[in-house]
Amino acid sequence: MGEVTGRDLGRFGVWTFDFEDQPASLVRDSAQELEELGWPAIWVPELLGREAMTHAGFLLSCTERLSVVNGIAQIWAREPRWTQGAALLLADAYPDRHLLGLGVGGGRPGTRPLRAMSEYLDAMDATTSPNPAPRSPVRRLLAAYGPKMLELARERAVGAHTYHVTVGHTARAREVLGAAPFLGVEQAVLFETDPHRAREIAREHLHLHLTTEFNVAKFLRLGYTEADIDGGRGSDRLVDDLVVWGELDTIVGRLRQHLAAGADHVGVQVIGIEPGASAMPRWRELAEALLPRPTA
Repeated sequence: MGEVTGRDLGRFGVWTFDFEDQPASLVRDSAQELEELGWPAIWVPELLGREAMTHAGFLLSCTERLSVVNGIAQIWAREPRWTQGAALLLADAYPDRHLLGLGVGGGRPGTRPLRAMSEYLDAMDATTSPNPAPRSPVRRLLAAYGPKMLELARERAVGAHTYHVTVGHTARAREVLGAAPFLGVEQAVLFETDPHRAREIAREHLHLHLTTEFNVAKFLRLGYTEADIDGGRGSDRLVDDLVVWGELDTIVGRLRQHLAAGADHVGVQVIGIEPGASAMPRWRELAEALLPRPTA
């Protein structure tokens, strides 16, 4: 299995749900502009309709250098052999540009996430195919929060991808993973300076993750209380730790804290965008603040 580092993907990438609500032509234009702006990677989820592997392939086909990361492809969405087959094709067609992020998503009743992921990886690794082997190997990440899943990511993948976590969690994840494995962290950002409005937008964004069992367990492990969960509403403290809001300098400061805590790469998710609209103005602004300028 190949390796990946922050140097491969850059220190910052775009993590977005926006493409779920946009026609292919606009997605193509957006991906190409992001590449021109210097963003080295796009992270896309699998939740609302876009199928993970075709979505990744489409974005790769639209661009020339930009990496595409599934954050995540849900293991329940397809059998392991088809995930492996799709990943092999993308690795062959776009060497070193695709990173397969796998996760259990919301899980399934009666299943054990760690066991389900381990068995899925076993089946992927046992898959045989007449398809040509790619010059560059398939690289995969595991969505991981607790220590056992992080350990599995260390042993069975190139590293881990975390979502809706604090800087403190990033530091803990690095301790479990050790120095070498890749750690990619998502951080939600909101360009809003009014505290009341910012927290209400953030609470709407976070609600699902404050009402699912494994996410609540994640927050309790980090030292938050049931009072912080607040029945899915989230205390000001918890909301502010999970979503950074305010001026550009405040947002950039939080993103850099994840790097200081041990992340190799931070996927920046701009929230507060109306469905069907584009966060491109904010991605342009963030590119100016975060990305290295090309040398003459």
